[in-house]
Amino acid sequence: MSPNAPSVLRTEHLSRAVDGRALVDGVSVEVREGEVLAVVGPSGAGKSTFLRLLNRLDEPTGGTVYLDGQDYRSLPPRELRRRVGMVMQTASLFPGTVADNVRFGPRQRGVELPEAEVEALLRQVGLPGFAGRDASRLSGGEAQRVAIARAVANEPAVLLLDEPTSALDEASKREIERLVAGVVEARGLTCVVITHDLAQAARVAGRVLVLEAGRVRRLGPVEEVLRAESTGP
Repeated sequence: MSPNAPSVLRTEHLSRAVDGRALVDGVSVEVREGEVLAVVGPSGAGKSTFLRLLNRLDEPTGGTVYLDGQDYRSLPPRELRRRVGMVMQTASLFPGTVADNVRFGPRQRGVELPEAEVEALLRQVGLPGFAGRDASRLSGGEAQRVAIARAVANEPAVLLLDEPTSALDEASKREIERLVAGVVEARGLTCVVITHDLAQAARVAGRVLVLEAGRVRRLGPVEEVLRAESTGP
């Protein structure tokens, strides 16, 4: 990522409170084009809520998010979620074939992906020849790759990943990390990834945001933040 790259995603005092409890509290961060930002923190720190706020799966109770400089509250939710795609911890694929899943998003806006484009997406996530397979018969790692291809098929500007390897074994985890890095680089995506694994953050991200009780505890280059985390508060 160039230090002069434009800002794609910016949160401004982003907050969410439920029943008087602050889940995310005044988070302001800017993510630039082509950047991978890792969000880490203890269980209950607000990581997943923060991610869900970025495409309004959860609604902020304070502050807002700017996408390419535009307040995201002015965007129709479907358009926002096309431009800010999300991959959950565990892939939830739709019934039907792998190709049906990859084509789902574009079909919602009247676009039918040709077979060659579906195959190119599947090849990019390491699943060449999988288009006709039954989505319900895939392994966990294969299903997660299809979920990534499905999100990328929508041509998002930003890809949100909520602990995408937490349900996988170590070999599958490393493979997903490699393919995400390849897809992000090949398509010039901006990426925000939640992880509980500091070592994973070091492998996949350029910067790290540390949340604690919904607030920013640290934010900076990955080496600097992880060094500070290893030496204590």
